[in-house]
Amino acid sequence: MVNLSRRGVLGGAVAVAAGAVEGAAPAAAAPGEPAAPPGEPAALWQELRRAPYTHPQIPYVARAGFRRGARRFPRPRRVFPARHYGAAPGAQGDAAPAINRALAAAGRAGGGAVQLDAGTYRIDGVIRIAHDNVVLRGASSGRTTLLATRSLTDLIGPYGSRYGGDKSSWSWAGGLIWLCPQRRWDTLVTAIRARAWPFEGWTGNTRDEWRTLTPVGPAARGDWSVRVADPSQVHAGALVLLRLADDPGHTLLEHMAGGGPGPEAYSWDDKTKLTSYVPYEWPVRVTRVQGRTVTFERPLPLDVRPEWDPRLTTHVRALTGSGVEALTLEAVETPQAPHLLDKGFNGVTFQCAYDCWADDVRVHHVDNGFGLVAASACTLRRTAVGGRGSHHPYFCREGSHDNLIEDFRVERRTVPAPAGTQLHGINVEGLSSYNVWSRGHMETGTFDTHRGMPFANVRTEITVHNDGRHGGDASAGPLYGARFTHWNVTVTNQRAGLVKIDEIAPWSATVGISHVREFDQIDVPDFTGELNSRSEAYGSPGSVRPRNLYEAQRALAP
Repeated sequence: MVNLSRRGVLGGAVAVAAGAVEGAAPAAAAPGEPAAPPGEPAALWQELRRAPYTHPQIPYVARAGFRRGARRFPRPRRVFPARHYGAAPGAQGDAAPAINRALAAAGRAGGGAVQLDAGTYRIDGVIRIAHDNVVLRGASSGRTTLLATRSLTDLIGPYGSRYGGDKSSWSWAGGLIWLCPQRRWDTLVTAIRARAWPFEGWTGNTRDEWRTLTPVGPAARGDWSVRVADPSQVHAGALVLLRLADDPGHTLLEHMAGGGPGPEAYSWDDKTKLTSYVPYEWPVRVTRVQGRTVTFERPLPLDVRPEWDPRLTTHVRALTGSGVEALTLEAVETPQAPHLLDKGFNGVTFQCAYDCWADDVRVHHVDNGFGLVAASACTLRRTAVGGRGSHHPYFCREGSHDNLIEDFRVERRTVPAPAGTQLHGINVEGLSSYNVWSRGHMETGTFDTHRGMPFANVRTEITVHNDGRHGGDASAGPLYGARFTHWNVTVTNQRAGLVKIDEIAPWSATVGISHVREFDQIDVPDFTGELNSRSEAYGSPGSVRPRNLYEAQRALAP
């Protein structure tokens, strides 16, 4: 089929990384050329190997996920059988109180695994994992099922939007299995019930629950260490926030977009939703303090400049070392709600969580599947979303960073979509950065960005039937910041939107995707002028080497 769209015509040209704003790069291979023979590395990969932490179009994501991408999750020695607390499979009553009693007992003991036997458990309440080093574990996703009968609206109450209107925030927040530290969960629920719609992240409902540990000196993106003014309150092993505030000229936002004439000319002041997302808050663990030099477990995601008032700060208490494994959460089947009016039959959500995980977990008949809300360094492995259709199968928002979603599946819906509903897909928004989606199979959905200028995210080795749409208010600003990378993506229905991004996303890389064409939702760039994007091996998914960008970066990691 001949592609006569603007994207298709221009896609045949050589993509050139022109300009020296944030680091010039050589020309890429022509997108229309066949891929290099198997075994011959892509040109962009060869560049990345020479400068893995500072490449202008491709982010360094080798340290994404639980404990920097650990392949194994902990197996707590102490086991708390849920049946000992009154949770019996097949019983007619509500098992949620008994399961929560077991989870709380494990928390009081300093950690442990709450074991659910095979079978089906009715739950009429939220399952809360609120303490460090606590694991909720079933027999397997095919043998243990939690059957949820009530929505978050039923259990907690209506949840409006802090930006006004009649939207339900249960359309993108909360889970019927909710991993969130106890105090943070309590303050969130109190605010929701008081209709004081909160911010949801690391510094509390009004973003004021933090204090300065030390100012930070200038540093560059990709540096592993910073110089601080006073190291006395920073120690190895501590989890801190790197806080960067925007200046009146919005140079921080410009930097997130890659810099240069386009971002400089962009109108930032009227993007009130976007500007509410700053300061940028990056949780990271300290690995070493030597004199005034503080070293982190990951390289810096952005430059650190004096005009952004950089500092290391405290944050609300995080949830760490906790997970959910080997079970299915199934909601009672109800029709999917009209767009943005979800009741909150939601799956598994991680909030203010760091170094947590889900493994072998399936959700069914949910409004929204797996959520990362101000969550960082978490891994979702072997997860799936199925049933009657979801609004957001996966959502990643409110400044979520360095997460890994791998071996995931979005299944084709089992019933037709009701009128007025919306399907997104694997979502990222709200200045979320350095997240990875790897080895996925999407029978429905799309590579969704809800504006809010997420940046430096990777989708790699994914097959997608690209039939979803993105959302996002105009006040949330650009669809993309710099360094989005789509690498080895097979599109089964030829739709370009949100997958082929070299004409949309600044300083991006589109490598080894299927031949596609424009139809349905069609976007235009948010920034004027040269985008400095790169494209390679267009039309040749599967033959590009390396096949999986994340795994290849891990092989290079120190």
